[in-house]
Amino acid sequence: MINNSRCLYNNSIAEFLHESDSLVFSAICDGDNGKTPSTTRESWKEEISVMKDALSGLADKNGTIIFEYNIPRLGKRIDVVLLYRGIVFCIEFKTGNTDRTEAGLDQVLDYALDLQNFHKLSCDRVIVPILINPKPVDIPKEIIKSGYDDNVINPMVINKQDLCNLIGLILEKYPNETSIENNWIISPYSPTPTIIEAARSLYVNHSVENITRHEADKVATDRTIAYILEVIRQSKEQRKKSICFVTGVPGAGKTLVGLDVAIKQTYQGGKEPVKDEGAVYLSGNGPLVAVLTEALAQDNYANCLERGEKKKITDSRREVKKSIQMIHNYRDNMLQKIKNPVENGQLEIDPEKAIKLKNTGYGEVEHVAIFDEAQRSWTKKRLAEYLKRGGTYGNKLKVPNFPLSEASFLIWSLDQREDWATIICLVGGGQEINTGEAGISEWISALNEKYTHWDIHISPKLTEKEYAEGKVNELLKRNSNVTYSDDLHLSVSLRSFRAEKLSAFVHALLTFDSSAKDLYSEIKSKYPIVLTRDIEKARRWIRNHARGNERTGVLVSKESARFKPLAVHILPSGDDNAVHWFLEDRFDVRSSNYLEDAATEIQVQGLELDYTCLLWDADMRCENNEWHFYRFNNMTEWRELGEDTDSKLEQRRYMLNAYRVLLTRAREGMIICVPNGNPNKSATGFWEDATRLPEFYEGTYQYLKSIGLIEI
Repeated sequence: MINNSRCLYNNSIAEFLHESDSLVFSAICDGDNGKTPSTTRESWKEEISVMKDALSGLADKNGTIIFEYNIPRLGKRIDVVLLYRGIVFCIEFKTGNTDRTEAGLDQVLDYALDLQNFHKLSCDRVIVPILINPKPVDIPKEIIKSGYDDNVINPMVINKQDLCNLIGLILEKYPNETSIENNWIISPYSPTPTIIEAARSLYVNHSVENITRHEADKVATDRTIAYILEVIRQSKEQRKKSICFVTGVPGAGKTLVGLDVAIKQTYQGGKEPVKDEGAVYLSGNGPLVAVLTEALAQDNYANCLERGEKKKITDSRREVKKSIQMIHNYRDNMLQKIKNPVENGQLEIDPEKAIKLKNTGYGEVEHVAIFDEAQRSWTKKRLAEYLKRGGTYGNKLKVPNFPLSEASFLIWSLDQREDWATIICLVGGGQEINTGEAGISEWISALNEKYTHWDIHISPKLTEKEYAEGKVNELLKRNSNVTYSDDLHLSVSLRSFRAEKLSAFVHALLTFDSSAKDLYSEIKSKYPIVLTRDIEKARRWIRNHARGNERTGVLVSKESARFKPLAVHILPSGDDNAVHWFLEDRFDVRSSNYLEDAATEIQVQGLELDYTCLLWDADMRCENNEWHFYRFNNMTEWRELGEDTDSKLEQRRYMLNAYRVLLTRAREGMIICVPNGNPNKSATGFWEDATRLPEFYEGTYQYLKSIGLIEI
């Protein structure tokens, strides 16, 4: 067996047939680090048996078999890949009695097309998608290409005993394919020109403004984009590395700037993509990536239907993924290239795990990487713990004592390019909301300590307290590579007066600043913020204000715990749930507009609605003009986060930031509902509910009312 972090098992066909089933199974399980359900493990046993039966019947045993192959950067895993006689066989297994043939065929075709579009050493190969189905089917009598202009064969469904015969039919049709490169398994991620063109057409007609701030000041965003593109141009001409930090108030258009830069850098004003000039938009926010991807894909799909074009929604989703990706997939793809174990705290590329390209070196294909919500990158401690456990890809990716924070590692990744590179960090102030999120100071510390040859361009606003707790000036005072520019701050014009003032109001509210009352008086006529103790009144207020297709929703903090008595359900985690919540129409019960499922700060950060109801629970309470923070313990009581330890202080900061995010998600207006709580005593004098005492909520209600919020 050959050890490779891109899969759970790979070997020559001859060696695979020689090894016992139990040895192969053990190797796959070890590679998955014991994380897989028993049903999947049983499926692996069957897959091993099926592949051995099929391959035993081949006269020529020269080839490679791969189990659970990770497609670079896409976070997808193929059951079995067979590299044989110059052909890539992509095999998906369905077990049990459930008839999932159509879904299975779509899935295996998607895998084949992903290899075609994103896998450099597969783009000119014949790719054969095969579904092994437990239901009786006849072996295909004709092998035909799919409806795409490529070498992907139409997906075929067969029974397990017919796999050897089907391989023979494929070889008869394609007898003269050249041999596949030995390092196919470590192929770089490299989108084909076709998929890049498709992604551009998607973006040209996008309506991302419907789910991100559409109030962004176009003059300001154009100025910021122009500054970034000039930094990129200079980096290319002078063959150097540079990084830009872009700040902006909520709603100023940071996400749209990132997407625009990605497209404009790739096309540079032309209709065709400029060769080797690509950029990628990355985010660690799963719901944000999922919702943006789905929104763009649905736009494109609908436009194609209107034009009478035949297209699947899965094709549109694939095209989007070229330009919008999860940062963790990008990071993990680079991690697979390093020598392991790490020696002397220094990362080194392992040439047996990576292919060196002319300009790219051992880096990724894009010169420009745009990191949205850069303040949420992981600390060194969190990343080290993650990799110590095995990370995404199980045992193959275990890296003990990993020496870098995520920010430092991402800079290192772009630094591997041998020509030039630019990083764009889109930064939200005071929006670190999860344990292990490092904030912007981690990026600056890495630049000071390890990447002193990088040019730094920052917004002057980055020096304010919301960013790196006001320590940016101190961190950068000895760095001679720093350029400050107002163009890197996304301010908002008077026609977007509401967004700028709302950000200031929320900051004042959360910090008990005396300006909160005056700020509220300024914005309430253009942007209503009202207060209630009754969730039904809140729902009626929202429904009376929303018009047409305007989006509404209920929001809660992830630490909230006692909303069941109010008939509010917390939206389950999972990107698909966020997609339905944000994108389904008002006739679908999964839609946010039903005002039944409440989303948390994790699910809405970076996204927004027209009108929101913020349900304020007992996790953050105003007591004597300061915030006190509580967690619900053992399903029985609230316990205060007391003691001023570093850990508790960090947790309090995250909880405060959660409410900062929740209070800035509405475009048009919001209602804050602070429940009355439960008076608690029954007729017999026994306590019925000690988790919702009125005093848990009263201080917060009185504070909000003192600011001047109108109560309904």
